[in-house]
Amino acid sequence: VQLVESGGGLVQSGGSLRLSCACSGFFFDDYAVAWFRQAPGKEREGVSLISSSDAATDYADFAKGRFTISTNSAKDTVYLQMNSLKPDHTAVYYCAVDFGPKPWELVPWEYDYWGQGTQVTVSS
Repeated sequence: VQLVESGGGLVQSGGSLRLSCACSGFFFDDYAVAWFRQAPGKEREGVSLISSSDAATDYADFAKGRFTISTNSAKDTVYLQMNSLKPDHTAVYYCAVDFGPKPWELVPWEYDYWGQGTQVTVSS
């Protein structure tokens, strides 16, 4: 299993970024891919998840209306579109996959494999 994030970088407050998570090495029918973030000195927290089978999504409260998770038709890449970014969105963003049964939740201990993370820095 391999998850590779990309798309992070430095952006000004109010700007946008689209993160990508390239997924490979697994062929399960039903799983969830999620985005998490971890800011310096803080715990890792869930941002959003998407189901592979029906594209159902879930968002943390801070992400609702601002971030959008999606997948491509091949289901081998998961995106996180982040708009109206603020300095407190600065963190390392990780994607992860949960092969366990539903319901899937945005809690890190349920996820089986993780990417290496991509840094997002929002300047004021």
